[in-house]
Amino acid sequence: MEREFLEEPKDLEEIPVLEEIKEKNLVIFAQNLIKDYEIGDFVVKAVNDVTLRVKERDFVVITGPSGAGKTTLLNLIGGLDFPNSGAIYTNKVKITDMQEESLALFRLMNTGFIFQNYNLISTLTAEENVMFPMNLAGMLLKEQRERAVSLLRKIGLGDRREHLPFQLSAGEQQRVAIARALANNPPIILADEPTANLDKVTSEFIRDLFLDMKNGEKTIIIATHDDYLIQLATRIISFEDGQIIEEKIV
Repeated sequence: MEREFLEEPKDLEEIPVLEEIKEKNLVIFAQNLIKDYEIGDFVVKAVNDVTLRVKERDFVVITGPSGAGKTTLLNLIGGLDFPNSGAIYTNKVKITDMQEESLALFRLMNTGFIFQNYNLISTLTAEENVMFPMNLAGMLLKEQRERAVSLLRKIGLGDRREHLPFQLSAGEQQRVAIARALANNPPIILADEPTANLDKVTSEFIRDLFLDMKNGEKTIIIATHDDYLIQLATRIISFEDGQIIEEKIV
């Protein structure tokens, strides 16, 4: 069943945007995003007037040099950071108008994040790290544990679920991070260089997990230089100096 709008338009100017989102089946619509950072006397435009439309089940790959602003763009799209100006709609909701508490709950149920440096909670086991977002979502403890065990088995770590992050290799930590991102079965997955720090064998395993996500009808936006992940894309965006310089449909 198609989701209805969760919020009424706050002004008449928003109506055409919501109509376009519905007509084109857009999961994400980022409109004229600007994000500036002040570094001493300098202002760096990490994201400079970017508009991005992402349809349901798109696999969007963002490529570009280090420092181009890819991570900042992902953080904005995911609601982890706020733009200086512009608007972001996710699943027909204007998240740039949301208060932090509401936004945190919305992120929890709609978006799974996979970070380059894993960002696991060091004092929690692999199983507890995967359970953490389910706990925040109010899932029953028995269901949390069953799903966490199922996900860890799926990624080949069923026998490592009681290990703390420091007891896991880099590749194992990233696999736990992927399981955590999938914990609440979000429709959107955002990933920032998920294979950058991994060896060849582990990278291939991670790529296969992304292929499973693609076949599982997730909407995926990923910043990467990994050629195999790029081959999975339905759309490739070249990003440089905070701007989209080229888009290619694959």
